[in-house]
Amino acid sequence: MNFLAKDKPNPEQPPYPGDVGVLAAYFLNLVSLSPHQAIFLPANEPHAYISGEMVECMATSDNVIRAGLTPKLRDTAVLCESLTYTQGPPAILNGDEVQEYTRLYSPPFEEFEVFSVSLPTAKSTVLPANPGPALVLVTRGSGAATVTARLADAALESKPALKKGDVLFVPAGSSVDLTAGSEALQLWIAAVNSQVFADSFKLPNGGTHGRLVEKQFAFS
Repeated sequence: MNFLAKDKPNPEQPPYPGDVGVLAAYFLNLVSLSPHQAIFLPANEPHAYISGEMVECMATSDNVIRAGLTPKLRDTAVLCESLTYTQGPPAILNGDEVQEYTRLYSPPFEEFEVFSVSLPTAKSTVLPANPGPALVLVTRGSGAATVTARLADAALESKPALKKGDVLFVPAGSSVDLTAGSEALQLWIAAVNSQVFADSFKLPNGGTHGRLVEKQFAFS
């Protein structure tokens, strides 16, 4: 495990002296992700982020089980009961291109799915209305959005400017027009997984995004 040598703590000031949690590294897989690759982490899967930057999307959770390398409460017995004890490296996911500039990462559970939108400078794209609400996170560049929410007898429009670090809430049933500014625009959209909806919705290129057969996603 190369990261053990690279991130070796100062022996004169060990953060957790005598903590057996350091041995957990030998039971984990060392995974390197390239940009726009992802891994799916099911429930009860121990993991640790070593270095780099990523986007993480996870289902609601009300508990974390710890057994080492922390001053917080440790519950080794519950951890051992919860582990799946399956072996092998995790699958690296590259997403599915659902339209130009847009890739979809759809996990095998209902809580969410994630879209990656990579717009070159001055380019535009339209994201179709999703039956559920969504959150948009801008991680690079700048641009503009037009969010159109269609009501029973009217349509409401919002035109926020976008920059790195912005978060945008998109109501259910709203379409989103995106345009990159003088910099390429990278954003991530977490939406309700389409598996929970009975009807598929149409993409601008004529395709459909419906029930995918393929609790946590981590993206590089």
